[in-house]
Amino acid sequence: MEITGHTVEKLADTTGILVGDRYEFTLNVVVSEDDELHNENGIYLRVIYAYHENDGRVVQYQIHEKTTNEHIDFALEEEEVEIINNYCRQQVEAPLN
Repeated sequence: MEITGHTVEKLADTTGILVGDRYEFTLNVVVSEDDELHNENGIYLRVIYAYHENDGRVVQYQIHEKTTNEHIDFALEEEEVEIINNYCRQQVEAPLN
């Protein structure tokens, strides 16, 4: 899996219950044809990413087919979630550096 681009929006916590910041990423990804996740129309990921005191994590993700925007019920492998986590962390920390 290769992340080729993204959009990101910082989510507002109107309740003040959650500690840290939350972001919603839409990640454009490319997967090889031999990957179980491969889809002829392409896929994208919607990711909720939590970040607090130099620590971040993927809270939730959803996989969607690009053409129809339909949700694909599929779990990513641990290594793929780690790729997403590292990517999101870099994007969130970039303005801080």
